[in-house]
Amino acid sequence: MEVIGDLPRELFLEILLRLSVESLMRCKCVCKYWYALVSNPKFIELHLQYNCNNNVCVLLKRCLLTCLGERENMLSLVCSNGLSFINLDVDLSLYKKEPCLQLLGHCDGIICLSNYRDDIVLCNPATRESMVLPESSLPCYSPSSNLIPQTSALGFGYDAKTHHCKVVRIVSYWEERSGSDLPQHSRVEVYSLATGSWKEIDVKVPAHVWYSPCFETYFNGAFHWYAIDNNRNEVILSFHMGNETFQVIPMPSALSLSDYSMCRSLFVWNGCIALVVYPRKGTKKSFEIYVMKKYGVRGSWTKIMTIGPLMKVEMPLAFWRNDEILMEGSDGLVVSYNLKTQELKDLPIYGVPKSFATLVYVNSLVSVKGGNQMVDEGNNTDFGW
Repeated sequence: MEVIGDLPRELFLEILLRLSVESLMRCKCVCKYWYALVSNPKFIELHLQYNCNNNVCVLLKRCLLTCLGERENMLSLVCSNGLSFINLDVDLSLYKKEPCLQLLGHCDGIICLSNYRDDIVLCNPATRESMVLPESSLPCYSPSSNLIPQTSALGFGYDAKTHHCKVVRIVSYWEERSGSDLPQHSRVEVYSLATGSWKEIDVKVPAHVWYSPCFETYFNGAFHWYAIDNNRNEVILSFHMGNETFQVIPMPSALSLSDYSMCRSLFVWNGCIALVVYPRKGTKKSFEIYVMKKYGVRGSWTKIMTIGPLMKVEMPLAFWRNDEILMEGSDGLVVSYNLKTQELKDLPIYGVPKSFATLVYVNSLVSVKGGNQMVDEGNNTDFGW
């Protein structure tokens, strides 16, 4: 049996896999051998897999008020015990005071940030590595002088074909002073960490993305948005990262569509898409939960339960630990609702009301600059030792 120092190789590897990213970054400074080991794509993948199975967290974006009354964005991790959180030391200088900062998605420990107007940033909060994406491949002007281009949607996710992350961007062109709330046409481009560049793809966008709180979600290889089709029906628009194609997924038939007094939020829960429907306003709200048991099939939507009515709860933020939902309270405090016990518990996390956004997140060593392509070789742990 091969040994590393006094430890068998397999035991040494198991110890390393259980270390935090911060500890492993320090290990890289010990010697060239350890540097090469921790930088090995196979080790990076095994460490990511271990964290996916054992250390899933919730990444929380919120605004805090400074002593001067200014708002500043803060990223925090909600720990699995739900009783504590960690503020992340991440350079948000580009968006530190941006009131419209959006978390666009999470992929292998990398998050995507944007305000839909300026730069798009990829960031690994664990390694503190970040990168501003290059400029768009689409022109910032329209061939027709009366059309105004605008980024209408951004998404971020994993392409299982290339084993790399991608960013998708939809640019819509609106007719000036037309009064229409739907664009004339749209164009689509994709950024891949495999190539480090944007490319425009020739594909029709079958629905138009609208805003709905806590809706944008990556699941089953595709990114999902709340959208309105050409017949003005509410739908879920998805973009598959591997095939680079769009799909329209219908809403549950039981819903009263186009009822703008109700909000829709989309999450992943127990391996399925979950839609939460709740009132936009009110001090006492009920939350209906629908689950799509067969992905993409309208008839598979099933109403699972109704939560509440709950006092002073604004909206859901994330499903976590299988039987709990993180929610934003009307006073800017984060609360956790247990689906089994129906207990509502305050968490020691606060922020400016309606400034919260969340992602289910795992720490990783994956670089935002690529060069660490995930391998697909089963449980191969041969690192050349």
